[in-house]
Amino acid sequence: MRKLPALKGVRAFEAAARLGSIQQAADELRVTPSAVSHQIRFLEDEIGARLFHRAHRSVILTDVGRRYAEELGQALSQIEAATRNVSREEHSDILSIHVVPSLAAQWLMPRISRFSEVSAEIDVRLHASNNPIDLASGTIDLAIQYGTALQQSGTVVEPFPLETIVALCSPRLLEGPHALRTPADLSHHPLIHSEVNLFGWREWLRRHPGVALNLDRGPRFDRSFMSISAAVDGRGVCLESRLLVERELKSGSLVAPFGLEGPRMTCHCLLYLKSRAKLPKIVQFRQWLFDALAASER
Repeated sequence: MRKLPALKGVRAFEAAARLGSIQQAADELRVTPSAVSHQIRFLEDEIGARLFHRAHRSVILTDVGRRYAEELGQALSQIEAATRNVSREEHSDILSIHVVPSLAAQWLMPRISRFSEVSAEIDVRLHASNNPIDLASGTIDLAIQYGTALQQSGTVVEPFPLETIVALCSPRLLEGPHALRTPADLSHHPLIHSEVNLFGWREWLRRHPGVALNLDRGPRFDRSFMSISAAVDGRGVCLESRLLVERELKSGSLVAPFGLEGPRMTCHCLLYLKSRAKLPKIVQFRQWLFDALAASER
């Protein structure tokens, strides 16, 4: 239990020490000078130290009083700043989400404003990174990871719906003497490799044994959003989840030359602490997230 002096006495003393006057302290605190003097005397009795040398119409700090006033001034300034910061907040809850960069850039960012529209009291903060996260630290509320997440004690892991992997390219590659119409036509075009993807060109080739491809050639990236950008620029053909390219397919900057069907697999998952599962901000975001994912599949 904290042992704190009476806050009225602290405020009276700090004001009188800062202003150098009982009268001015009384004016600032909107009480009478006698009330300020009484509160300071009560504080001196409470802490067992004399804080002022009293003189006619003025107050002079003792050495103890000067040190006490400096420390109290710093403490009250911190309280004032903390209160000011809280009063500036427009939202009652802050939701911190750690998300892999490609999903953040390609899918979540274009939609996050829709969550804010239905949950205006929640201030969302996104942290796009592939670095390991520690939910137990309390700095992150939710994490969205790519690949298989280990089920750690006290952590809930919810897989995203199955994602469809398709070949994608610029519509420019559908024209010219080596127009991309069948899988065999891939031999005339660079393959764009997303090196961290669960399903790559090597896995694709196993499903198309009659196609001859040089898997050692072509640009390589460690982020899907970079592979997607390269495909949009016409640098070759990439293999990516349809979830990540909804905007590009809709705008026509990318096309699926062999159709929109392909291998379906679990690529992403949502993680949060079981102990925080019923927090309103987590409940609301989880519900919105899986509703949005279901809409993307339609």
